[in-house]
Amino acid sequence: MLKNKKLGFIGGGNMAEAMIKGLLSASFIEAKSIFVSEPSEQKRDALHAEYKIKVTADNRELTKKCDILILAVKPQILKEVLHDIRTLVGSDKLVISIAAGVPISIMDGVLRGDSNKKFSVVRTMPNTPALVQEGVTAIASGKHVSKTDIKIAHRIFEAVGCTVDVEEGHLDAVTGLSGSGPAYIFMLIEALSDAGVKMGLSREVANILTIQTVLGSAKLARESGKHPGELKDMVTSPAGTTIAGLHALEEGGLRTTMMNAVEDATLRSRELGHIALNEDSDH
Repeated sequence: MLKNKKLGFIGGGNMAEAMIKGLLSASFIEAKSIFVSEPSEQKRDALHAEYKIKVTADNRELTKKCDILILAVKPQILKEVLHDIRTLVGSDKLVISIAAGVPISIMDGVLRGDSNKKFSVVRTMPNTPALVQEGVTAIASGKHVSKTDIKIAHRIFEAVGCTVDVEEGHLDAVTGLSGSGPAYIFMLIEALSDAGVKMGLSREVANILTIQTVLGSAKLARESGKHPGELKDMVTSPAGTTIAGLHALEEGGLRTTMMNAVEDATLRSRELGHIALNEDSDH
């Protein structure tokens, strides 16, 4: 599907590098077909040395050469980048953004300018476990995106984990759940490890036990096909240790706290999106 396509990353940060690593490891595309535009010479040199891909400091040069453009820059500079390359982006190119909070309508509007051109724009929300090829990416497509282009977008992000299709209006919820979610899990890992230390375990042992327990539980949930509640019940014996621990979690309001965290993060994502829209209307 990516054969004979040239793939360009505007921005060579952690997420871009994770995707490059995943694409090459899965043999989805050859190194000679991947380009990165990155202002830092040190970063350019490191990416070229590690992955043998082509690098440049010129976004316009990259845009001319590539069929698929992945916008891997901070949301604050995304519109500036699009302004710079828009005369070189035609309807034959697929534009994929991983910048949080910037709606497809804004990207499409900047690219279109005063013209009547139609652009294939896809907006995504990957998460940081993509760095170890265990991410999940939600994909929302603009109205001019073909089915083939959507398949290509999925193919690219499948290199660093799994993918789901969502409506763009649900991307704030995706941000609140899976985008911010790793931080919730890291806090949970830290708390469980602290609990182990409190109960007399060394920090090293507590960390190993905690991390492997979380990893194994997630893998079991994914591969068993069972509802999480059913898996929980499999561990919970009558009058046993687990039910005592679960009672403490319920008493502490763990479910409500986690649900509130996702809700608050979703609302904040929505708020940032409105700020982006309002800033655009002011110009």
